[in-house]
Amino acid sequence: MSDTPGGGKSGASVPVGAGHRARLRQRLAEGGPDALLDHELVEYLLALAIPRRDTKPLAKQLIARFGGFGALLTADWRELAQVDGLSETSIAALKIAQASALRLLKSEIAERPLLSSWQALLDYLRADMAHLSVERVRVLHLNAQLRLIRDDHMADGTIDEAAIYAREVVKRAVALGSTGLILVHNHPSGSPEPSRQDIAVTRQIADATKPIGVTLHDHIIIGAQGHSSMRSMGLI
Repeated sequence: MSDTPGGGKSGASVPVGAGHRARLRQRLAEGGPDALLDHELVEYLLALAIPRRDTKPLAKQLIARFGGFGALLTADWRELAQVDGLSETSIAALKIAQASALRLLKSEIAERPLLSSWQALLDYLRADMAHLSVERVRVLHLNAQLRLIRDDHMADGTIDEAAIYAREVVKRAVALGSTGLILVHNHPSGSPEPSRQDIAVTRQIADATKPIGVTLHDHIIIGAQGHSSMRSMGLI
């Protein structure tokens, strides 16, 4: 048998860019997560799903199209499916990376009082919601020890609004035996500043939950530009 140009025997199949990927692996092994640039992380993820293709151009295209690494990982499956060159297997590789990151961040808040794990909570919420293209409302239900008992995804809305109703929050709190709540929603515009509607709804829910002994601890708004806390702003 004669050698192929790739250095193996004829009939052997050498993945495109195998040497480059080996160098990426070595940098990752020696330098840890910060050793790779954002597009290199995406490039390597895609290479696991598309081993016989140079995935660097596609990785750069994806980051540019979606506006960054975080926005890419949180992009909707249907949005990703519209990109030429992304198969279901490739999309699954990206979404598995997102799911793994969120699972890790959520584990930091699962077993500790949330009010004493505030930064870990914000890190989790930002990773999950900061880059969403639609508004999403969640209610975090807490027990008497201020630990998370349920993370309820209440609604998704249009690009700039999602409905949340006090009666639904109260009903759910009673069913779960919650003693405290934290409201969370995102602003796809990127700005975390509360709107007049945000403030009005927050006060309605605070008034509705107080008679049943449930405390509304905060309403957090997440945006690509940061976050805001209505408690810290004196709005609750």
